[in-house]
Parts: sequence; structure tokens; C-alpha cells
Amino acid sequence: MDQPSSPFSKQQLLPQEETLEVLKQKGELFIGIPKEKQYQEKRICLTPDAVNAITSNGHRVLIESGAGEGAHFSDVDYTEAGAEITNDTKKVFGCPLLLKVEPPTLAEIELINPQTTIISALQIKTQSKAYFEAMAKKRITAIAFEYIRDEDGKYPAVRSLSEIAGISSVLIASEIMSKTNNGNGLMFGNISGVPPVEVVIIGAGTVGEFAARSAIGLGGNVKIFDNSITKLRNIQSNLRQTVYTSTIQPKNLLKALKRCDVAIGATRGKIVRLWSFQVPWSSI
Repeated sequence: MDQPSSPFSKQQLLPQEETLEVLKQKGELFIGIPKEKQYQEKRICLTPDAVNAITSNGHRVLIESGAGEGAHFSDVDYTEAGAEITNDTKKVFGCPLLLKVEPPTLAEIELINPQTTIISALQIKTQSKAYFEAMAKKRITAIAFEYIRDEDGKYPAVRSLSEIAGISSVLIASEIMSKTNNGNGLMFGNISGVPPVEVVIIGAGTVGEFAARSAIGLGGNVKIFDNSITKLRNIQSNLRQTVYTSTIQPKNLLKALKRCDVAIGATRGKIVRLWSFQVPWSSI
């Protein structure tokens, strides 16, 4: 006797997987931003606009009172953006997520709760073994934002800081040379009939590139030195004009330094150093 045929195929009779909707719970961030205590540090990690974007998405931001004063942001600016303000430093460091510009000191690490996440410029190469042991003891997750890469493999935070350093170095040089600051009275601007300011830049990285952009934009005569031919070639291409470039040969570099009005040290891994020469080299 023949078995009745089934309206379903063999494949359809096999158990099938079913995708069920899972309710995703929205995690609430609680971000703490302490006041920077390091010498001459005036920055803060988040502007009021950034805080507003975070709090608008249901997260909390706790800021130590006066943390934004160096950047000309008042406590009122932050409270209007949705942040909470406190005078209790320990309470801020007790937040599960911390944002800092400068790396936390050993004393500040003592205030941090175990298993806290901190995002900061940790300056890993300058820290001691005891520093990392103190973090490890509290199982702190530390993210150094200077090592965060984008999809192109670049370091966006470091590049932004380098761009600022390069541009600022030329503006500071212009200010130092002004007569009101007891300078030599030279002025950028490429004034007709007046020789341009001579600028020497040592280093053809991001800092050097943006220092060169600023100096050229202000009418300066720029000379760039670096030991990397590739970097010198790239900076020529990025500036879209021909500028004086040279490898670091002592004879050529010394000659350029003796004749320049401004020298900017923009080598990688070094603090940008700027000199505005106001006395004859023979007397230095």
C-alpha cells in the first residue's frame, strides 16, 4: 500500500532555525572629567557642544568645577549642556569612565576605582614601571589616545596636535619678533621692497609641514631640513609648490641657521622648539 504523499518536501520537514528578536539594552555611560592640574595645561577633553551630544543620548557627564576655565568654558556652559558639576575631585575620579588630557599621576591613580576605564594621552614611553604596576593593581583599562588609529592606519589625535603645533610655532615666532615684545622688529607679510623673513624648519613631518604652510602664507622664505628624502618629497607635494629642501648636512644646516630669523625644531618625538634670533650669532 502506497504511503500518502506529503505536501512538504524532505528539506521543509527538517527543523529550521528561527531568528528571534533580542531586546538590546542601551548601556548608559558615566563619564568623569577632572580638572587638569599639570603646569600650563589649559585644555579639557570635551567642549560644551560635545557634552551636549553625549547627554542628549542618555549618558551622564560629571565635570570637576573649573575644569574648562583654561579653555574659556565656564561651569555654566557645561551645566547648560547637560553636565553635572562638582567640587569633589575624588567623586570625579570615581566615575567608571574617565577622560583626561594629561596622563593621571600616581596620586590620581590612587583616587581611581578598580576596573575603571581611562582615556588619556598616557605618554607610555615616559612612564616608570611603578606607574604601570599601580594601574595593573587596580585592573584599570587605560587607552592611550595617541595610539588610536583610523581606518587608514594613521593617528588622527597625534596629527591634529601636530598641525596645531606647526601653525602655532609660526604665530608665536611672529609675536616674539614684534618690537612690543622687545624683539628685533621683523615682521611677516612679504612687504614690497622688504626682504622676507627667513625661516628654517628642521623636520619634514606633520609639524614641519604645517609650520611651512603658515610661514609661506605669511610671506616667509622657508627652508626645510630632514634626513628622509621621502618626507622631503611628500612635503613638496603637499605644499604644492617648490620650496628649499635639504638633507641634514652640518655645513648647509649651519649656514642656514646663521642667516635665518626663525628656526623651528619639528623633529619627531621631540617637543617643538622655536628660536627667534635677536642677537648676532657671533655673540651667542
